[in-house]
Amino acid sequence: MAYTLPAHDPPSAPTLSVRRLLAMDKNSTPRQRSSPRASGDAPFTTFIQLDGKSAVPSEFRTAAAFTITRLQSPAALPDRITKFSPVPALLVSVALKSLPAPNYQVWTNDKLIPTPAVRPFRSNIVDFDSLPRCWAGSAFEFVHYSVPHTGMDDIAEDLGFGRVADYRVAVLTDDLVVAQSTKSILPFLGRTDSLSLLALFALVLSAHLLQRYGVLWRPAQPSKGGLAPWQKRRASELLHENLQGRIRLGDIARECGLSVSHFARSFKIAFGISAHQWLIHHRIDCAKQLMTSTGLSLTEIADRAGFNDQAAFTRSFHQIAGISPGRWRRDNRGPSN
Repeated sequence: MAYTLPAHDPPSAPTLSVRRLLAMDKNSTPRQRSSPRASGDAPFTTFIQLDGKSAVPSEFRTAAAFTITRLQSPAALPDRITKFSPVPALLVSVALKSLPAPNYQVWTNDKLIPTPAVRPFRSNIVDFDSLPRCWAGSAFEFVHYSVPHTGMDDIAEDLGFGRVADYRVAVLTDDLVVAQSTKSILPFLGRTDSLSLLALFALVLSAHLLQRYGVLWRPAQPSKGGLAPWQKRRASELLHENLQGRIRLGDIARECGLSVSHFARSFKIAFGISAHQWLIHHRIDCAKQLMTSTGLSLTEIADRAGFNDQAAFTRSFHQIAGISPGRWRRDNRGPSN
């Protein structure tokens, strides 16, 4: 039997050629709210069964509420799927079947995350803000929970938990609470007499995610050095991890619990140079190491060290080292090179 998309799915959501079973009270109409609460109405649940011939869209858009989606397929996905939420929310994905390591891939912020073999009831916890994408290369079955931030914020306020700044990413983690609660509710999905139970489940899961994965705002501890020891350590970690990539100053400031302007001033006091200058100096150090230890061309070295192009690399290198990269390489070439 073919069902159309439910009324409160986003209008832009693509149509799936699947059998869609709606586990909801048929006498009620889904309500669309801009600030849904995890502790309010029962979750909106769907069961999507692909048949191997279904036209699978490249985007999956969830509703602006706590939702439960069970997705089952006897075949691989033709391409990766990007998942969206119209409101700030966490995506919790629980595997119901095993998948060998080569047949499962996950991306966040356009970066491929290394994944082991998928074991049943292992979980992914990813913020929709990171544009999560996934691909499965063989038959699979997952339960996906979309958990709005507003519901977790309400719980945090009610319990005096503190202000949550972010949520930690977890991929194929062995979360016993998520695993066991998922096992417990599976028999009740699709039953109209279990709405109150599912509403309670939404509340419990939201509280658990808040407690285990929530990252609290840390009050800034200004010092004469500009940054507290933990802030200085965290800023260095993030910059080192992103020498070859791109990281926004706002991301580092948020991790340190500071505004961008306050962080920029404090960083310069603590390190003696700006965060951008720190990054350039360490990229030049990385380039020097590559020039002395590899036979890579200067263009390849510029790319690996994190520069946009060789011209930017040459300009920055000359400003810091006083000579061109080619001249420095010739002067510092070891006897074996």
